[in-house]
Amino acid sequence: MHTVRIKRIYQPAAADDGFRVLVDRVWPRGLSKAKAAVDLWMPEIGPSTALRTWFGHDPERWEVFRRRYRDELDQRRDLLEALRAHGRDGPLTLVYSARDERHNQAVVIREVLDPSGAA
Repeated sequence: MHTVRIKRIYQPAAADDGFRVLVDRVWPRGLSKAKAAVDLWMPEIGPSTALRTWFGHDPERWEVFRRRYRDELDQRRDLLEALRAHGRDGPLTLVYSARDERHNQAVVIREVLDPSGAA
């Protein structure tokens, strides 16, 4: 598998992003599909509404969120395999809209896709 990167959707797309996948359940506010420059929007891989609402991007809830979200991802192995398939063809960039670059679902998805931490 090639490199898995994560990037805020509001940052400009770059040629080395490779295949860009939006991993938010809700489309980012104020962003057109053209400006987003994503190859695929995969809303169903995002955290459930209940988990997302509970987390509220509170860093103090991060470790519990990570554990609960990984449990949700265990039920979405087909989506993870689809991401792996895109990552076999070249670089894969998971894009997200959260302001917090360290505490968001893309971080967890990357951990699941590349447990070695080489990404």
